[in-house]
Amino acid sequence: MSLPDVAAAHRLELQNFERAILAKQTQIESWFRTQWRHHHAPFYGSVDIRNSGYKLASIDMNLFPGGFNNLNPVFLPLASVAAQDAVERACAEAQSVLMIPENHTRNTFYLQNVYALYSILRHVGLNVRIGTINPEITQITTLETALGDHITLEPVLRQGNRLQLADGFTPCMILLNNDLSGGVPDILQGLEQKLLPPLKAGWTTRRKSTHFHAYNQVAAEFAKLAGIDEWTINPYYEVCSGLDFASHEGENRLADTVERLLQRIQNKYDELGIQDKPFVIVKADAGTYGMGVMSVHSADEVRGLNRKKRNKMAKIKEGLEVSEVIVQEGIYTYETLHGATAEPVVYMMDRFVIGGFYRVHEGRGPDENLNAMGMHFVPLHCNIVSPETEITEEDAASKREFQPWEQLGIVQTENVSQASDCESVRLYVYGVLARLSLLAAAIELENMPEIAV
Repeated sequence: MSLPDVAAAHRLELQNFERAILAKQTQIESWFRTQWRHHHAPFYGSVDIRNSGYKLASIDMNLFPGGFNNLNPVFLPLASVAAQDAVERACAEAQSVLMIPENHTRNTFYLQNVYALYSILRHVGLNVRIGTINPEITQITTLETALGDHITLEPVLRQGNRLQLADGFTPCMILLNNDLSGGVPDILQGLEQKLLPPLKAGWTTRRKSTHFHAYNQVAAEFAKLAGIDEWTINPYYEVCSGLDFASHEGENRLADTVERLLQRIQNKYDELGIQDKPFVIVKADAGTYGMGVMSVHSADEVRGLNRKKRNKMAKIKEGLEVSEVIVQEGIYTYETLHGATAEPVVYMMDRFVIGGFYRVHEGRGPDENLNAMGMHFVPLHCNIVSPETEITEEDAASKREFQPWEQLGIVQTENVSQASDCESVRLYVYGVLARLSLLAAAIELENMPEIAV
């Protein structure tokens, strides 16, 4: 796969940004190593990125990522190396892992994600079983995935403060691929086994605004290191609470927030001579799956919302009502793949980038949410090996301490101007942005209190 096209009007701005990052690559990697000595990276995560050429920024950080099935399968061994590091740091003597996925078993593409994640962990040499806390599944159940693979779900039992399966399987570590949108079930509370991500990372307690508060700190420090304007990697945002979309409660307060943020963006555009029209994204402060999201270009658009839009914003996954939103600076995505709007999504395990894909939507524009019905995914192509070469287990083992730029195909060079405007540079920059969000997530979790049990 070749990289998506970037709008000609903004190509030079993107190249200049890439050159600025690449010129500081040595300092950036040293900085990241220092940061990871002080902060413990989440077990895994995925980051949505928007690229307008003049601004590249992470707009969302998911700590319970689905979509592992959309990654380039040739890099499974490298993903397993990162997974091994993550497991060892969590539970040094771990030999077995119990995965607990989401309860929605009818989504065969999600099941394919579970199968892919299962495969990554199996490559580490772990004994991996897939448990379920779905009350509707009371016996061992085998399900078929979207691509015809099969996974076996086994009802999870609790014995004291440990989880186990019916045959006595009692793992060292529990890996959640369930974002707890519907709350923390009693069976997961107060466990003595290592539970990752921790319960507080779920949407029961986590808020996007809390993440971006931590990201402000990370972005400011990084921008100073890289010698760039912090705004180019950090979207403005505000929080608006006390809303009831069904009854129009808080509508004027939301409109005021939108108007204030639009003016702030316009001021920055005027300063930099940017001709685009500012817009914001209004989205639920807790939640995922692209639910409870709308693009807004003026305050009037959130006054007197019609029934369809109010219903769309009022509830998210698990039927939870939305009373608090984050109003985030909208970033145009000026990347297109075969004429369709595209945005990169980067996946990480522990502190390593393991791949990603482009989310592509033929029916959405550069100022719209692409995480919507009709999207499709194109795996990121990495140049660590030639396209026709498979990565063997031995290759992966030899890269036990692989660096993120090696994994993404970057070759360090003294000639920055020659190295820019190529696939490996773009992917490296995306990897940097994703790791900034990962670092912010680490700080975010450190500052969050544990869930009382």
